[in-house]
Amino acid sequence: MSTEDRPPAPRSLAEALRARGDAALGALLRSRPDLITPVPTDLTQLATRAGTRASVVRALERLDRFALQTAEALAVAADPADYGELLGLMAGDDADPAVVAALPHAVDLLREQALVWGDDDRLRLVRTARELLAPSPQHPSPTGLGPTVREATAGMSPGRIQEIVATAGLASTHDSVSAVTALAGLFTDRARMAALLAGAPADSVEVLERLVWGPPYGQVTADPAARLRWLLDRGLLLPTAPGTVVLPREVALHLRRGLAHRVPEPVPPVVEAATVHRPQVVDSAAAGQAYTALATVEELLKDWDEGGPAVMRAGGLSVRDLKRTAVALDVPEPAAAFWVELAYAAGLIASDGEADERYAATPAYDEWLEQPPAERWSRLVTAWLAATRTAGLVGGRDAKDRTLSALGPGLDRSAAPEVRHRVLALLAGLPEGAAPAAGSVLARLRWERPLRGDRREDDLRGRLAEWALSEAELLGVTGRGALSAQGRALLGAPAAPAPSPAAEPSGPGDKLPVHHHHRPAPLAPLSPAEQAVASAAAARLVAPLLPEPLDHVLLQADLTAVAPGPLRRPLADMLGVLADVESKGGATVYRFTPGSVRRALDSGQAASDLHAFLAAHSRTPVPQPLTYLIDDVARRHGHLRVGAASAYVRCDDDAVLSEILADKRSAGLGLRRLAPTVLAAQADPAGLLEGLRALGFAPAAESAEGDVLITRALAHRTPPRTPPEPVPDGPPVPDDTLLSAALRAIRAGDLASTTPRKPGSAPVAAGELPRTGAAETLATMQAAVLTGEALWIGYVNAEGSASQRVIAPVRVEGGFVTAYDHTADEVLTYPLHRITGVAELAGDAG
Repeated sequence: MSTEDRPPAPRSLAEALRARGDAALGALLRSRPDLITPVPTDLTQLATRAGTRASVVRALERLDRFALQTAEALAVAADPADYGELLGLMAGDDADPAVVAALPHAVDLLREQALVWGDDDRLRLVRTARELLAPSPQHPSPTGLGPTVREATAGMSPGRIQEIVATAGLASTHDSVSAVTALAGLFTDRARMAALLAGAPADSVEVLERLVWGPPYGQVTADPAARLRWLLDRGLLLPTAPGTVVLPREVALHLRRGLAHRVPEPVPPVVEAATVHRPQVVDSAAAGQAYTALATVEELLKDWDEGGPAVMRAGGLSVRDLKRTAVALDVPEPAAAFWVELAYAAGLIASDGEADERYAATPAYDEWLEQPPAERWSRLVTAWLAATRTAGLVGGRDAKDRTLSALGPGLDRSAAPEVRHRVLALLAGLPEGAAPAAGSVLARLRWERPLRGDRREDDLRGRLAEWALSEAELLGVTGRGALSAQGRALLGAPAAPAPSPAAEPSGPGDKLPVHHHHRPAPLAPLSPAEQAVASAAAARLVAPLLPEPLDHVLLQADLTAVAPGPLRRPLADMLGVLADVESKGGATVYRFTPGSVRRALDSGQAASDLHAFLAAHSRTPVPQPLTYLIDDVARRHGHLRVGAASAYVRCDDDAVLSEILADKRSAGLGLRRLAPTVLAAQADPAGLLEGLRALGFAPAAESAEGDVLITRALAHRTPPRTPPEPVPDGPPVPDDTLLSAALRAIRAGDLASTTPRKPGSAPVAAGELPRTGAAETLATMQAAVLTGEALWIGYVNAEGSASQRVIAPVRVEGGFVTAYDHTADEVLTYPLHRITGVAELAGDAG
């Protein structure tokens, strides 16, 4: 294309955006969704919003390390800079081939993000980004470079500048500007600078080497040493304040061989496969963890079935309740916090909202229990992927130095879902069965997002990644550190790349002899509909790997029963009432005690029912000691009857009542005899039942009619609750419908604001609406109906929102104008009193 055929260079970011097609503008709005919240009126407003500090900071935080290094190099380059200057700053005098290859993509990315605009011969970093990244004494540049010679000598006396120029071997000039230009020219001339430094004392060169990579500032005394004086006299160090000197940017770049960064990082760190296992081993190990996760959540909710721990006044679980939960689940406290938070995120537990507020299972828990195991697992991992609540923070401190508690406030971290997804996506890029080195995953994440608001946030991102790896293992998304097949399906990831023959291990835990240097395309987070499909696919993969529930146990003579695997629900529920869990693991051991048998009898079971149940579900004969235990407890069960007076005890055998009265331990119950077979008590019926059971008796409660009350554990449920909503990490990425509507609105507004007006029209300031009187507006409208010309109008709708429009009036009557609206691409009717003014357009403005 000839110079004459080339479009003119843009003079502003708005003009650069105006030259973009819809696809390029859509890419910008997807990558920076804050720019359309709300939708800007035109491209000028879009460019203004893209240059605001908050938006630029957010965009810089989302750059990878090399793109950020490119932006930092542009901040220390001339404004505007050509591509050759930028390449020299990034690749250095040696022209690093990796940098040369990667730089065009980085520049294109910065352009796409509207952080850089202009052609390659006039690259401009947006002003706000330059202010954030350029060196200053208060905010040193990440490059370690200082101010330019021109900036450093801004307050220096002309006489001193002339002295420096003369000592440096340059011809004297008549003004400071030309003197500074000559000095900067010397420092940027490689040959002349090499000759100047060749005559420098060794200790002076040593001073330069200490400052060259930053920070560029140093302290000097009122009478500098000879090595410093030599540098000061030639301008290689320049004073910026009393006692402070700086290494000029041009000198540092010469010493660095042109490099703006000590270590440019054009290529992301490789995620290394530390060990590799057979895929079947990984999937089986992950499925085992998935089963353990389901059992743990069930056990947690069963423990809270009749009402869980109290909600603290500030919200959340107390430290004591978390410790008790950890003991009940037989896991460390951090793991207990994770399981509690996972159940909360999945909507299985919540606070009941009562006056004495407690945590309890929700009605959704009962629905969850009825689902097949694979679907229950799928629901848990889907909730985990999207949750912003971060269990790893439990026990830490918030900004006000308050302890963060499980289920309490302050645990949301909006970056958590993105970090989890990215960690799993990196694992998906490895060959099947390959487990990464945790350090290489963290290094890759630091390259992808190097800049955070402060050091603590940067540290948080690393901790989020570590927690994601450990939590994925707990849930069975990974097995032995490698992503399982069901984990890949959960991400919607394609099949894993096959390892090269040289990388095939001879055993399940062998080291990989080579690294995998492929760079897989990033997996984008799925939409809710896509995630539902992916979760269903993951459930189908894990289903055949989960152990089948058993319908039997093994009874032993020591009053225990062994469940060699997971039990079917009716059997597990009944056995949970009849016996106490003694130990868990690959097999669960239950122990029968008088108390557990009495619990089963209290629930309405007869001794014959218990004998039949055990005989039907035991693969071994029912041991005689267990039969005797059930019969003995049943024989004494209900012999005493407790009812409500305040409370009373009655028994046909008055000797038993006499025995109770004679026992000193019964004094606290406040018993007295009302009749030979009846005792009255000051304690309430429940307390009396517990007290008599503590004395070794087996009383039964009775109703007012004298019937034995059957007591079953009543499951305490909260009212219907919705799971906690994740806290978004900024505005959501717009979908195609919103994006299309936003682009149409921006284009329409831009058309209205940029369409040329007819010469002689009243001037209108940029961004303002045209203003004309009612009579002039009406006359112009009526004339346009006759001529068919287009008009530019300002319009305020019923909500008070102002906009600019280009219309072709068709009819004016009854205080309304009907016109074809070019900005909306349809015929609309406007009340004339809402039109602020009108201006005629140039003849070719259609």
